[in-house]
Amino acid sequence: MINTELCKICPRCCNADRNKKIGFCGVGNTIKIAKASLHLWEEPCISGQNGSGTIFFTGCSLGCVFCQNSTISKEKFGKEITVKRLEEIFWELKSMGAHNINLVTADHFANQVIVAIKSAKAKGFDLPFALNTSSYLSGDTLNAFLDVIDIFIADLKFFMPKAALKYANAKNYPEIAKQAIKLMVNKYPKPIFENGLLKKGIIVRILVLPGNVIDAKLSVKYLLENYKQNILISIMSQFTPVIDSKYPELNRRLTDYEYKTVVDYAVLHGFENGYIQQGSASEKSYIPAFDLEGI
Repeated sequence: MINTELCKICPRCCNADRNKKIGFCGVGNTIKIAKASLHLWEEPCISGQNGSGTIFFTGCSLGCVFCQNSTISKEKFGKEITVKRLEEIFWELKSMGAHNINLVTADHFANQVIVAIKSAKAKGFDLPFALNTSSYLSGDTLNAFLDVIDIFIADLKFFMPKAALKYANAKNYPEIAKQAIKLMVNKYPKPIFENGLLKKGIIVRILVLPGNVIDAKLSVKYLLENYKQNILISIMSQFTPVIDSKYPELNRRLTDYEYKTVVDYAVLHGFENGYIQQGSASEKSYIPAFDLEGI
């Protein structure tokens, strides 16, 4: 178990005693979730025809200024549940036809989530578990997840420390994320598919931000040079504008030209295994309604 009395569960090492107060992530030591449902808007190998059994956890250890899920990451909307209830939700999502269990921003509840997964697997639960993560993970936390997670849906949000500092106050993000992705690939060096669905492996997402095409290109270049055949790369256009005068470049949508520039760059450098998005993915209708469904 990872110590959350002096919490170092993420690289911020805020040292909060989360049994008594909230940590940097904005939550205490009791699982808190905002929605559990079938989700059809992930990559095709995750959503399939029936949908991914997606559980949205409250709180976040990274805290990007442009987060489209700010209702749960910043405003901390959600309902506290027990480990037993979380396990029950796994089974309920399976009964609905889910292809996998997709744990969205569950990093800061690592101890409880791992217990629930192990308990479910001991009872014969056979769907893959996917950790949908910012990749801002401490080594101990990631190593603990490696034993129970089948699929990592990881981000490489920023390649340059300057961007990471500006948008997430996490100058060390690029270093941490690259190390995390390396460990993930060491665990699952090749994607494994069954009937078009990913059963084991790594997807690394790059969200292209307005005015930050160079950073996205550097992320693409790094991933292709190091993991071209080992991972699936998802180049995302779904940035949703935020109204914040402090970051005027984020007050608009990504242009088609900006996104095409990154995709063309990826193809030029050998991009084959992965996904791109349509411009409509930036519509607010793609943001889930956090309404405590399935809890």
